[in-house]
Amino acid sequence: MEAFSPYFLPLLVLLIPLSIYLLSFICKTGPAESRKTLPPGSNGWPMLGENMAFAFSGPHKFVKDRMRKYSPHVFQTSLLGEKNISIFCGAQGNKFIYTNEQKLVTSWWPQSMKKALLFSESVESNANIGIPALKRSLHREIFKPEAFKRYIPAMDALARDHLDRHWIPDSTVEIFPLSKKYTFELACRLFMSVVDPVHINKLSDPFTFVTDGMLSMPVNLPGTAYNQAIENGETVKREVVNIVTKRRNELMMNKETEGRDLLSTMLLATDEDGRFLSETEVSNIIIGYLAASFLTTSSAVTVVMNYLAELPHVYEEVLKEQTEIAKSKKPDELLTWEDIEKMKYSWNVARESFRLMPPAQGAFRETTKEFTYAGFTIPKGSKILWTVHSTHKNPDYFPEPEKFDPTRFEGSGPAPYTYVPFGGGPRMCPGVEYARLEVLVFVHNVVTRFKLEKAIPSEKVVIHASAIPAHGLPVRLHPRDK
Repeated sequence: MEAFSPYFLPLLVLLIPLSIYLLSFICKTGPAESRKTLPPGSNGWPMLGENMAFAFSGPHKFVKDRMRKYSPHVFQTSLLGEKNISIFCGAQGNKFIYTNEQKLVTSWWPQSMKKALLFSESVESNANIGIPALKRSLHREIFKPEAFKRYIPAMDALARDHLDRHWIPDSTVEIFPLSKKYTFELACRLFMSVVDPVHINKLSDPFTFVTDGMLSMPVNLPGTAYNQAIENGETVKREVVNIVTKRRNELMMNKETEGRDLLSTMLLATDEDGRFLSETEVSNIIIGYLAASFLTTSSAVTVVMNYLAELPHVYEEVLKEQTEIAKSKKPDELLTWEDIEKMKYSWNVARESFRLMPPAQGAFRETTKEFTYAGFTIPKGSKILWTVHSTHKNPDYFPEPEKFDPTRFEGSGPAPYTYVPFGGGPRMCPGVEYARLEVLVFVHNVVTRFKLEKAIPSEKVVIHASAIPAHGLPVRLHPRDK
């Protein structure tokens, strides 16, 4: 069962009377647009949009109901303070968006997210210059599968250390908070070479408020989740830009020409005119990666742990695969790329976990020119959204959609554009391989040490920016005999 974090519920007392008063002033389409057939849908209440409906029904039901009511292809809504967002649905909708990147659509962030998380001036200033191309080139270079091979031993070493410090045998631990601690610490180490726990905590503590509030109602009033996201976002941006500036000075002083980590690689990269990324441009990229590690990747780890604790037969099959790998290693020998490639069933378990409890819900785009889709006009400058919720539990694509079945991913796997936890096409999440390695390394270390038992068997799932167990997924740790 799905729920949604009620970050904006206290605003009902303030906003509903105003919304009722303004109801008679809902804007109608202008004369020029009235001649166009725009996607059907509703912008909901003034100011509130359809945020309340989205919150109470959960994203899967919200999308499913509107596909049935308006169109199975595309419908309009208002979320996060943005009106007339077109939500593209089904495999064809996903395919259309993914295959038209940089042709008809381009990446876009809601103002509420940009204000809370990024240096907005750098986002806006890059619109008409070659920096986006440089960033895409950097993403491809940094996130090539072969580039990750050197990360695996470091991931394994930190996973072992993390379990030694925080996972006490015969105790009950909360998986989600510990997953955030592990994934964020790993990101700080690998991306920026930041290893001091005090420094890491100075970043992770405000990140909690940022990720909790950046997708709440964008009302910047004292005490609201969004207000806390804005305030703590300033702390995050200040800390990251200080790290970036210090590293740039070190690179210049030492005349370094090769990147020691992701941060140095970005600072040394230039476009075809020899222009370097600015400190704020680099900071925006780093903050994006840290946010993904703090929330999305930690959610990915958590949902896999959830099903390993909930389904003993799945756990036993994963344990069998991981035990064979462990037996092939010398004592204290770290995992390698070759070991990861043997974890085929474990990865299918992870993929089925992401289908049922997606770590990310989708992504926004903005249209760069007007076009027609499914008989509807999508004007230039429109905001659109693709989402996992129109396909992942659709019985047309996944028979018995609520059943946990890792064999769905054997052979050729699901039909194209139906399974999209990391997007698709040229804008597929560049960190998908990083997430795969991080999840599998963590799974290996957990199942070879512990059997998991859910402390709250019927724990609900909260859908915010990611799928998160409502109580953090407390589990009892039963140590396995070596």
